[in-house]
Amino acid sequence: MASLRDLYPMQDIDKNWSIPEQFDATFDFEYDEGRSTLMHLYQKGKDMQWDAVNRIDWTLELDPENPMQLPDEGIALHGSPMWDKMTKKERIEFRRHAQAWNISQFMQGEQAALICAAKIVESVPDLDAKFYAATQVMDEARHVEAYKNLMTKFGVAYPMTEPLRQLVDQALRDSRWDFTYLAMQVVIEGLALAAFGTIRDLAQNPLAKMVNAYVMEDEARHVAFGRLSLRDYYPHLTQAERDEREEFLVEACYHMRDRFQAREVYEVMGLPVEECVAWAEQSEMNKLFKTLLFQRIVPVVKDIGLWGPKIQKAYADMGVLHYADQDLDALARQDEEIARELDTVKHQDVRTAYVHAVGGMAE
Repeated sequence: MASLRDLYPMQDIDKNWSIPEQFDATFDFEYDEGRSTLMHLYQKGKDMQWDAVNRIDWTLELDPENPMQLPDEGIALHGSPMWDKMTKKERIEFRRHAQAWNISQFMQGEQAALICAAKIVESVPDLDAKFYAATQVMDEARHVEAYKNLMTKFGVAYPMTEPLRQLVDQALRDSRWDFTYLAMQVVIEGLALAAFGTIRDLAQNPLAKMVNAYVMEDEARHVAFGRLSLRDYYPHLTQAERDEREEFLVEACYHMRDRFQAREVYEVMGLPVEECVAWAEQSEMNKLFKTLLFQRIVPVVKDIGLWGPKIQKAYADMGVLHYADQDLDALARQDEEIARELDTVKHQDVRTAYVHAVGGMAE
């Protein structure tokens, strides 16, 4: 099989990306029983491991004209002069590239999460957090595998977009373990959950729906992990230290809000990039999508105690402050239930015994 890098429409992509890091690898020699909340999450993380090869039906194919069978109304350029000028063939190709770009960013983000989780295993001081982070490392490897397999069915893939690259760079360079949590567990994973959910809920293609639903089942635990760890840690910091973390969060949230501009797609498709970006920024659908992206971030930020005037103002300006009281536990239960329901549909019957075994342990 060819390298996925061979599917990038641009040719000057480096084979590797290296980030120099400086942080302490911390051993915990207490070996105590740990916090009950984190140990429960660790047990759940072990119980709910699954195999991307066995659980997902890879014989399913994507739709040739609309790979994930998403409504055109969700396309950033829908209704624009650029969209109206496209022929049927050009729209088919644009759908393929735009959807492949989204899934590519999911895949790239999952590799970033894999590396960040491995860093957390080393740097976080408490053994219970190391235990859970170890299960997340396995989760993220599985997610990269699943999205990589899905990408091959698109026949085109995209490298990591620059806003995501910059935030990952910050998360890995900072020596403080909690900054890695903030960048990855809170911001990147929180945004990803909302984006995955959009495809899971709107896609009519069963393979696309399946992959995103199963990944979401894990990601909800990852966000909970960051929330539980940081909620215990931040009350012990000084106000100046909390202010610094709030400033980082505000910058990261604005930064990631611009992650979904898809400039690379417009360039590859030969479209006027700035004109496309300007149209998309003013699109009511795009504005709604950008607010939905924060529905899992805002309540976490409030819960971990980084809820000063600056961050509340930023979320008010973004139009997402109303998510502050969102019930994250209810959303996580919903994610798990939707994944279980997908396991019972007709094309998944061949794996019923496997799924029931995992589901039974997770109860």
